[in-house]
Amino acid sequence: MLVAACSATRPAQAQDAAAFPQRPVRFVNNFPPAGPSDILARSVADVLQAQWKQPVTVESKAGAGGNLGADTVAKAAPDGHTLLFGIDSTFTVNPHLYKAMPFKPADLKPVLIMSSSGLLVGVNAATGLKSMKELIAEGKAKDSKGVTFSSGGNGSPGHLASEQFTEFTQAKITHVPYKGNTPAVQAVVAAEVTGGMLATPGMLPHVKSGKVTALAVTSRQRSRLAPEVPTVGELGLPQLEQEVYYLVMAPVGTPDALVQQLAKAIADALQRPDNQARLAQLDMHWQGLSGAAASKRLAELSERYARIVKATGMRVD
Repeated sequence: MLVAACSATRPAQAQDAAAFPQRPVRFVNNFPPAGPSDILARSVADVLQAQWKQPVTVESKAGAGGNLGADTVAKAAPDGHTLLFGIDSTFTVNPHLYKAMPFKPADLKPVLIMSSSGLLVGVNAATGLKSMKELIAEGKAKDSKGVTFSSGGNGSPGHLASEQFTEFTQAKITHVPYKGNTPAVQAVVAAEVTGGMLATPGMLPHVKSGKVTALAVTSRQRSRLAPEVPTVGELGLPQLEQEVYYLVMAPVGTPDALVQQLAKAIADALQRPDNQARLAQLDMHWQGLSGAAASKRLAELSERYARIVKATGMRVD
């Protein structure tokens, strides 16, 4: 009976995948419009809409560190017609950070980890700080006026990076949340805060204008946009390494054959030369992880961030 049921399921799944899509497809971006995940979603949508001969729309549904958009997709029909484009922190950080979430991480499964990017550690140029060593010393100095770091919001990559900085260097950093990466960058430029660990593309124009001093990048390899800036690992601070992973998720009940088909379609779309150039402009490095490899990476990150959240006492009610 069980063997018969399993064998009957496989052709049905294959048939579902072969017939996909049967109607318009919706990509839900769970962060503000015009951000990296939104750009990736639209880049993929433009290619697949032409291939699939069906409308592919991108809807931004931001809020609660990505939880609102993720919840929308978690409750959607598991047929591939609604997918989440976002970042790993919704699944690797939020479950440890939020007192309550509207969905369980297990309600979604990875389709593809598309790419990754690090953060740029930058300070307002008027601070006179020129290196990570000086920044750490400033955070430890008893006569310091205090070091403040902006972020795109509670639970954002910049927030987590700031807490990691305090945890591993013992330098006091006060976190100041803003509503998105752009206002967080502007806070650094306007000297509302000392600095921040924020997305490189947003910080770089101000580094080039001389308003922000770049001290390091948190990725394992140097930035494609600012190759002259050292990594935290090169500076002897590998504990501060942090990368944001950009991913696509589907409702957990989506058939595996369809998930594999979607992963290939999205990967092929992003491998086009124009989209590879777009990844470079966003300071992203291709990952292309799917299936068990993607699940393993997310589990490793979740374990790491759980320790940091617990050690620092981070909490969002």
